[in-house]
Amino acid sequence: MTDDTSAPADYRDTVFLPKTDFPMKAGLAQKEPAILARWESEDLYGKLRTQRAGRKRFILHDGPPYANGDIHMGHAMNKVLKDIIVRSQSLLGKDAPYVPGWDCHGLPIEWQVEKQYKDKKLDKDQVPVDQFRAECRAYAAKWVQVQREQFKRLGVMGDWDDSYLTMKFDAEAAIVGELLKFAESGQLYRGAKPVMWSPVEKTALAEAEVEYEDVVSTQIDVAFEITDAPNAPELVGAHAVIWTTTPWTIPVNQALAYGPEVEYSVFTAFQGDRELSVLVASELMGTFLNRTGLTVASAPIERGVLKGSQLDGAVARHPMHKLGGFFAKPRPFLPGDFVTTDAGTGLVHMAPDHGEDDFLLCKAHGIDPVFAVDGAGFYRPDWLWLGGQGSVINKKFVASDGPICTDLREAGALLAASDDFAHSYPHSWRSKAKVIFRATPQWFIPMDQSQKSENAAAVAIDLPEPGDLAGFSPSIGHAVGNGPTLREVALDAIERTRWVPERSQNRIRSMVEGRPDWVISRQRAWGVPIALYLNRATGEYLRDKAVNDRIVKAFEAGGADAWFTADHQALLGPNYKLEDFEPQNDILDVWFDSGSTHVFTIEARYGEGVRADLYLEGSDQHRGWFQSSLLESCGTRGRAPYDAVLTHGFALDGNGRKMSKSLGNVVDPLKIISESGADILRMWVASVDYFEDVRIGKEVLATTSDAYRKLRNTFRYLLGALDGFSEAERVVPKDMPQLELYVLDLLGRLDVELKAATDAFEFNRYLRLLTDFAQDDLSAFFFDIRKDSLYCDAPTDLKRRAYRTVLDILFHALVRYAAPILVFTTEEAWQARFPDADSVHLLEWPDLPKIPADKVVATEWTGLRELRAQVTEAIEPFRRDKVIRSSLEAEVTVPEMPLSAEDLAEAFIVAKVSKGPLSVTRSDYHKCGRCWRLLPEVTADGALCDRCTGVVS
Repeated sequence: MTDDTSAPADYRDTVFLPKTDFPMKAGLAQKEPAILARWESEDLYGKLRTQRAGRKRFILHDGPPYANGDIHMGHAMNKVLKDIIVRSQSLLGKDAPYVPGWDCHGLPIEWQVEKQYKDKKLDKDQVPVDQFRAECRAYAAKWVQVQREQFKRLGVMGDWDDSYLTMKFDAEAAIVGELLKFAESGQLYRGAKPVMWSPVEKTALAEAEVEYEDVVSTQIDVAFEITDAPNAPELVGAHAVIWTTTPWTIPVNQALAYGPEVEYSVFTAFQGDRELSVLVASELMGTFLNRTGLTVASAPIERGVLKGSQLDGAVARHPMHKLGGFFAKPRPFLPGDFVTTDAGTGLVHMAPDHGEDDFLLCKAHGIDPVFAVDGAGFYRPDWLWLGGQGSVINKKFVASDGPICTDLREAGALLAASDDFAHSYPHSWRSKAKVIFRATPQWFIPMDQSQKSENAAAVAIDLPEPGDLAGFSPSIGHAVGNGPTLREVALDAIERTRWVPERSQNRIRSMVEGRPDWVISRQRAWGVPIALYLNRATGEYLRDKAVNDRIVKAFEAGGADAWFTADHQALLGPNYKLEDFEPQNDILDVWFDSGSTHVFTIEARYGEGVRADLYLEGSDQHRGWFQSSLLESCGTRGRAPYDAVLTHGFALDGNGRKMSKSLGNVVDPLKIISESGADILRMWVASVDYFEDVRIGKEVLATTSDAYRKLRNTFRYLLGALDGFSEAERVVPKDMPQLELYVLDLLGRLDVELKAATDAFEFNRYLRLLTDFAQDDLSAFFFDIRKDSLYCDAPTDLKRRAYRTVLDILFHALVRYAAPILVFTTEEAWQARFPDADSVHLLEWPDLPKIPADKVVATEWTGLRELRAQVTEAIEPFRRDKVIRSSLEAEVTVPEMPLSAEDLAEAFIVAKVSKGPLSVTRSDYHKCGRCWRLLPEVTADGALCDRCTGVVS
């Protein structure tokens, strides 16, 4: 007798394991460029336009980024989100074109070209304007090309070969055409008002070009001696004290403002040995004394009390009155409803050149700006005090020991000065330098002028001779009509627009309600000129449609450069003489440029009157592009250029800080793409709550990468499990087992929720629904249960065929659902299964099979899944303690038996299920050598169960 030493039978070749070439390791950084190249060679975007032609159109109008420098994380987040939305609308079967664009004019580009001149020790002002503009155009073109390739690398699909640029001739012609529409309708005027001004960049700035930063400034208390007070004669000889954090405005002071309802006190105080009578608001006496260090003779303080209205008619003299001229003029006290007792002294010094409240109050009392501070922030040379000195934003110049405070101290007017006042102050977002309010002649679009017909008379203006700003007293005569104002039209349009999220509507409404007239002129060279002719005799601008038409045609032929080299007599035509008119050379605010993009991008391509379905930008654009586009369109078309506006937050570092080169916390999207692939970045964009500020860093990206791997493995499993699937295998829903019907029901519910998320532009919810379904409903549940059937049932078995049918339905649905986000991965998965098919991005939303009404089993399976989770939890201690090696070795009892014992054993992946209190024991059954299940018919470990015997034989 001999021992039986034969090895156990090996049944591995009889098991139907998944098979696919779709790898677990993505290698996106290496694969994505090749996929991009194939899309470009096949003209995927052109194919999609042809395929969707005639369908309902969805237009997302691209807000133009600035053509200056490499893209940053804000660019990437913005462009990816736009691409996801456009692709999702295309998936829904719509014609969803995307025309990317760039903002090419303006100060940032001029700034860079000027820096190049400075590096070469050259003066930009000595360069012919046409040469300088040509260099700006070349600089912008270079960065457009760089950014175009970077955006394409993100997987953003669009009309890259015909993108819009604000510096293209057709665009510049359209922009000037829009300006001339405002002019023809009388919605333009020129006047001197204080506007945000950058002394470094020597130009006016729009509110959107300004950002606020925390600074420490000099604060001073200055005494103005009262020389007359008809309603309170006891004040004569007393000193009205003002407090300011802009000492440089004292040399331009022209009045003092008081609050008519404020209570004021006059009392005796001491500055060292000097005794003086002081007037301040009663409520601010304590803080005033603490700040200045002045002392009083006794307590309680002996003082007189008066109401602000008693200051009516009072006058004071400027601390530097001995200089004569401007400084010798009396400084009247004026009633100001903006005067409060929140801080300072309750009295405010008025410099109409340098404050909006100052300007309006002084203007109402016949006091005009004097234009003492030039464009570089220096007092003009002929100014009696500090003439030719500055700059007013120079910290040393305005410091407590600087020339302003020194002179005031010597004049006995400086009661206190310290360089320690912390507050927020406006800066140019380009140069990062402080800005000032400065009155200069500018072109404005009025917000509160009633609109009138195109045949209205010209706007009356009173302009100074060039270089004679000192005596300029503007007379601004708005054309008056009986229609609504631009502000009213814009506010109505805001109410008619969908705002996402809804709270953003309040923000833009409050901004439009409170905004001043739109200053549209800039004193620079690179941009679209304000192509108007001013009558030298009347100061009125020419409003002649024939002249305007010739201007637009000249721009169409030669771009905005045509204005600077034009034969102006030819443009004026035979009815006017050039010597009677002065061509304007200021350029347009770049926000007017970008606010006009809907004209030469949407209307020019899709027809007059067509507007965008959606504008999408960061939250800062409520005061930028959203608003400039709104005002431009409302002024020329009486409506908004968009149906909906979506606002997203900003990208912060992993710790929630603003990214900054100085902090060294900048997360570079190009580096992420080169290391991990664009799909990882795209998935991050879709995963965050982008309606708020969002974080990105190593830990955040690691989480995203983990979620990506799980979704990728879902596709890998589907591809492997569907190897060799054919239509002959397909099972119709009415013949499917309950589990397959339940999963189809879940898929149908997911489909509804994904559409709702798409309509709401909530792709973080969209992605979460998709990944949760793939992980929880499929991988951890459906795939887990049916892997035994897939691996071990016969190919002809109904259950296995039904399972593979549902896997096919799932693949077609999931690859479509994920395509707007994971553009490269879904293409890779689609081509892995259908290598000869067109791109996945030509597909439309899946059409899911209908489940017979009598077959829906969602409620029963929801309860069964809860029971399954309890069983799994009960088994875990036995596995941990090595009583069993896998759940297949467990026998369980459960309180309820919603399915047959055999079906429950498959669902729970255990050996046996019976009814009773929840419990777990190790099974005594033997293990099948092929399917590894422990079953009663298996006679010994390694022998085959009945099913496997039938399949193998």
